[in-house]
Formats: sequence, structure tokens, C-alpha cells
Amino acid sequence: MEKNLKQEQSAIIKIAMFGPESTGKTTLAIQLADHYKTAWVPEFARDFLQDKWDSSQLICDVDDMLPIAYGQTKFENYSQSIANKYLFCDTNLLVTKVFSEVYYNYCDPLLDKAAQEHEYDLFFLTDIDVPWEKDDLRDKAEGRDAVFAVFKKSLIDNNKPFITLSGDKNLRLEKAIVIVEDLTKTKEMGLSSLDFVQIYNHAIPFENVFKQLNTFKKGISKMMLVEPATVFNGILKLSEKDFKIKANFFDSHKSNLKLLKFVPASGAASRMFKFLNVFLNEFDLLNESINAYINRKKDNELAIFLIGMDKFPFFEAIDKKLKEELVDFDSIHKDYKNYYFIKLLMSSDYFDFANKPKGILPFHNYGTTISTPIEEHLNECGYYSSSNGISHLHFTVSEIHQQQFENVVDTIKGKVEKKSGTAINVSYSYQNKSTDTIAVDALNNPFRNEKGELVFRPGGHGALIENLNNLNADIVFIKNIDNVIQNNNVKVARYKKALAGIVLEYQQQVFAYLNLLDDTTVEQDMIEEITCFLKEKLNREMHDTFAVLSLEDKNSAVKGVLNRPIRVCGMVKNEGEPGGGPYWVKGQNGVVSLQIVESSQVDMNDEKQVKLMGRATHFNPVDLVCGITNYKNEKFDLKDFVDPDSGFIAEKNTAGINIKAYELPGLWNGAMANWLTVFVQVPLLTFNPVKTVNDLLKSAHQPQ
Repeated sequence: MEKNLKQEQSAIIKIAMFGPESTGKTTLAIQLADHYKTAWVPEFARDFLQDKWDSSQLICDVDDMLPIAYGQTKFENYSQSIANKYLFCDTNLLVTKVFSEVYYNYCDPLLDKAAQEHEYDLFFLTDIDVPWEKDDLRDKAEGRDAVFAVFKKSLIDNNKPFITLSGDKNLRLEKAIVIVEDLTKTKEMGLSSLDFVQIYNHAIPFENVFKQLNTFKKGISKMMLVEPATVFNGILKLSEKDFKIKANFFDSHKSNLKLLKFVPASGAASRMFKFLNVFLNEFDLLNESINAYINRKKDNELAIFLIGMDKFPFFEAIDKKLKEELVDFDSIHKDYKNYYFIKLLMSSDYFDFANKPKGILPFHNYGTTISTPIEEHLNECGYYSSSNGISHLHFTVSEIHQQQFENVVDTIKGKVEKKSGTAINVSYSYQNKSTDTIAVDALNNPFRNEKGELVFRPGGHGALIENLNNLNADIVFIKNIDNVIQNNNVKVARYKKALAGIVLEYQQQVFAYLNLLDDTTVEQDMIEEITCFLKEKLNREMHDTFAVLSLEDKNSAVKGVLNRPIRVCGMVKNEGEPGGGPYWVKGQNGVVSLQIVESSQVDMNDEKQVKLMGRATHFNPVDLVCGITNYKNEKFDLKDFVDPDSGFIAEKNTAGINIKAYELPGLWNGAMANWLTVFVQVPLLTFNPVKTVNDLLKSAHQPQ
């Protein structure tokens, strides 16, 4: 036998089966080779040891390991020479090495070195969830768990790219084929096998990664603004009487509906306290007064914070702790008191507010109690988001924060339910890791961390369309975690219910038209009525080619436009708040529609587009009511209505390095771009976000 352990190199994609005895390696190798019409590498040891048993009734021993390795290498090199694009190896030298170490507590140095050096594009680690099949050469069925763990550890220790395959032989084959196809595309993109396994384990669809990398290279087309949506031109304006009528309509029809309030709440409060963090990092208490710092830095935010400090709902708690920590509190200079007040508020050893989720922070002072945004959202459920005494409240949170949310909910839920007479079912979800997006460097190459691994970033709030899609409800109220109010809840609730009433009114008409279209091919005059309704009420115009379609095709076309989820969005007058606004936008198909557009989606180098954006009269406060079931009372698949081309590329900084990240189409932007959309002007009273801690000093967050 030729004593050669050198593995021949080629462009063939080589995949090794890897695992303990009787785990389906041979079966899978044969299946894959048959599927791809290529060669597979049989296990040399099987015939070698069978011959030994047949001739001398002797079983395998440590001296057989190196001859088996020579024979396996020869088998593999030959099979590679006749393979077609792929080579599937029933076994490999790393398997031989593990067996040698497990059974003989020794591995020949030549085998050990070669096993580590032999490279494969992927290892399939075959699970032990298949029945043990006895033969002359196999050891025993007992202890499979321990042996499997050793095999897995060897792959990890040797930094080999592997994926575990479980299930019966048919399921394994199905999984393996999909994996091989994705691996091939990944290699064609210039990524490594370890990159492939990282993406696979992150559960990100490979097609998404490929599209994102192409997007970075090609860029993203900017939105084409036609004009801002204004009152009577895309934005519906109602009188107070109209709001009351719509709210009453909702109240009279909600008994048969499941209502849900959806609150994005995953962010930490770091931005709320950013200016305080800067102050702590840059202020020199021993050599400068706080007033001098404020003047030098022109830090008006800090000045406002200090002036209104005793009005914050957390003041008493921090002040009490400060007096406990500083025994000479009454005699020290005011600058020291203020500095250490901020220090306690921010310190991880004390209150650590900047690293906590907004939802659990003290927002409102009711005299005898302090309320968090979580409590305020629970309170709101009884005002407008309950039916038959039941309300459903869903928070999207970071996994690390869920317990903190649950602690708050457990403490106050009973009290809120008793006060409101509403049973509140609270649920949680996380932003799915599979929606993370790949980051690139300035040259659009995949960005890697210090370990050489790909870097993925959260895809933005647009990822939450999947969370919303997984919920079961007829009507959904969407509102951000920090948009709560201390006063006027009854009045605010009227506007929320009015938006829901508009959803129901339009749904009833849409459903009636769709049922009619299902029953028969309607006549031309009915088509004209429907297209007029779409234009006048739902701001949707048919494509230019619609007029020349046959009557049957017109039926199909209007049905396709009508059969969509619907959103009614409250819009407030623009008072300079950062964020998106309502615009008429021309899509790539030439159709003009109403959209919520962020500045990042607009070509800021185009003067005309910048002027159009500057003419906006209204702002998006993230105040949405959504109908997510169709006329057959089935839930829409909301992912079908996302505009995949409406994401954007954001510039980020990681450890001082500039990178680019892809943001998914936003939840209320591109993720809902193909919904039926109605904009309604609502009072500024309904919009009370807390973007910085100083917003808590505004009247909406202060006791009356």
C-alpha cells in the first residue's frame, strides 16, 4: 500500500460525513453522490477490518490506525479525480484520529498531523438519533452520547466548519441538499466555509445575505417624492364631532373583535441620558464649575436638567440615596451635590438609568406612586384597547430585558386590572436574530471582528414586521414605548378609538367589494365605483395600463389592490421633531401612493427633493391602527406586503472603524409600503415622546 497521507487539492467542493458508528454516514454520502451525479469516498476501514476478521478473527487495534489512514487517503484522492463538482466522503482522517484517541488513548503523530491538515468545505456531523445497526465490526450501542460529544468537540477544537444533521435519512437528505446549494452560492460570493457556518447558525437566510452584499455594491434607489401629503391632499382632517362619531362607531362594533396593542420597547435608554454621560466624561470637578462647563460647551440641555431637577419623578429616590452616601451633604458646595446626583443616576453601582430599558424607568409622579411607561401602557389598555373586558398587550423587548419587564408587570398588573375592570394579557417577543443584517467596510467587503468573524447588526425596527406577523388579532394599535402621557388619557383615547373606527368603516366597504368580486365578474360601472373608492378614500390609483385591460383583468387588478392589510396613521403638525413624515411617492412601477418617508430615504443631493421634504406640514408620531385580517377572516401574511427596495444604508462606527450597515425597510415605512393607507390629522396632545430625559419636564409628563 502506498504510504501517503497527503490530501490532493482541487476546486472540487468536498464534504465529509463525520460522527460515531452507525449514524448514517454511508447512507448520506451515497444519497448525495447519487443526487449530484458525482463520486463518493467509501470507508476504507470497513473492508480492511472485515478482511482481518474473516482471515484471523481479530478485531481492530491501535496498529491498524495508520494503515487505515493511508488507505482512506488513497481512496479520497482517487475519488476526487473522477468527481463532478462535488465529492462526498463517507469518512476522513479526523474520524480515524478520534477513534484512535477514544479507543486506544493514543494517536500516531503522523495521523494526528494529517487529520488536522486535511481540509473540507464542510463537515456533516451525523446525529445519534438513528437506530443502532449491529454488524461484525461495530462495538456497542451503549455510550453513544459520550462518543458523539467527543466527535463534536474535535470539530470545535480543530476549528472545522460543521453542521449537525438530525432526523431520518430522507429528512437528512433534504436538509443536506439545501445546505450544499447554499454553501455553493456562499463560496461563489467569495465567503469561506466558516463564514457559511456562522451565517447558518445565525439562522439568517442565505439569500438575504447575498442580496444585502449586492445592495451595498449597487446602492439603494432613493424615494421619489412627488409632494408632501397635506390636509385635504392625502391627510384627512376631522372635526371633534367627527372624532367622537368614529370613536363611537368603533365602540359599537368591537365586541366581536380581538384587539391588541403592539409596543416596540427593545431599546435601552442610553440616548435619553447621552448629554449627562458626556458631562461625566468631560467635566473636571476639581478645576471647573458646572456653570463654566455649561458656558464653555453651550450645553443648554444640562442647564435645563439642573434647573428642573427636583421635578423629575426620580428626584426623591436619588436625592435620598445621595444623602445616605454623602455624610456631609448639607455642607458641601452645590456643584458637588449636582455632580454626584448625576453620578448616582448614571453609575452601574447605583441607578444605572442609561443602561436600562426605557419601559422600566420612572416617568410620572402621581404623588404617592411613581409610574413607568409599562404601567402607563397597561393603563391605556382599559381606555381604548379592550373588548368584552379583555385586552392584549404585546411588548417587543431585548431578551436581556424581559425579566425586568415581567417584574414591573407582575407588581402592577393586578392593580391596573382592578382599576380599569379589564383583564390584560401581556406577551413578549424578541427581534428575531435571523433578521440581522451583514455589515461591510468602506469598500463594501464583509466587515470582520478581531476574531475574523463576520459582523451582523440588528436590522432596525423593520424587523418587527415578523413579530407583528406572528400575532393573532383583528385590530392592532401600534405605539412606541416612550409615547405616554400623565394627563388627558380619556381625551387621547378618543382619538385612538376614532382611528380604529376609520379602519373598521373602510374595512367593511373593502370586504363588501371583495365578496362581490368573488361572486361574479362585475360590470364596468361597478369597477368604476371601486376605483373611485380606492382613489378618494384609500388614496390608491390604478396603473396607467388599467384602462386598456379586459373586464376580467380589471376585476383581478382591483381585487389585488383591495385585498391588503390596512393602516390608519395619526399625523401631527410638524414642529421640528426629527423623523419621518407623510408624502406622495412615485414607485418604480410609476404608481403614486401615500408613504411615510424618513430623511435617510431621500436623495439629499437633489435640491428639488430636499425642497419637497422641507415643505412637509406633518410629522409621523408612530400612532397607527392596523387591520391585519382579510375579508375571509384569515390573517394576512404581512411579509407579502413589504417593499424590499425601501431599506437604506447607514454609516456606523465600531471601535473607531467606519462601517456600513443595511437597515431593513422600517416597520411603518417600507415594511407597510404596500398596505392600504389612510393618514389622519390628530392633535399634538397625542404625541408625547421622551427622547431625552428633559422631555419629562414637559407638561404632558408633569402632575397637573
